[in-house]
Amino acid sequence: MSEVIVVATISPKPGEEQAVRDAVLAAIPEVHGEPGCGKYALHEATGDSTDLVMIERWESFEALATHGGAPALTALGKKIGPLLAGPLDVKTFSPVPAGDADKGAI
Repeated sequence: MSEVIVVATISPKPGEEQAVRDAVLAAIPEVHGEPGCGKYALHEATGDSTDLVMIERWESFEALATHGGAPALTALGKKIGPLLAGPLDVKTFSPVPAGDADKGAI
C-alpha cells in the first residue's frame, strides 16, 4: 500500500468565501476520524485569490476512495456545491521523500 497525497483547490463564488470556508472547517473534524486519514488541512490563498486549498494525506487509494463516499464529504459537497465558481480541482500525487524525513515529505 502506498500513501496518496491530495491537493484540492476550492474556488468560491464572489461573496460566498466565508460560507465555503465555514462549511469546510465544520467538516474537518469528522474527516480526521475517517480510516486512513493522515492529514486533512485547509489553507487559504494569499494575495488577491480567494481560493482555498486542502492538502491531504491518505494511507492508500482505497482509503481515499472511501473518503470520497463518506458522509462528511457527501454533506460538504451538497452544502458548498452551489457556492463554488466551478468544480473542485483535485489532483493526486505519490510522495517522493527526500532529505530530512520530517521535512522532506507531507
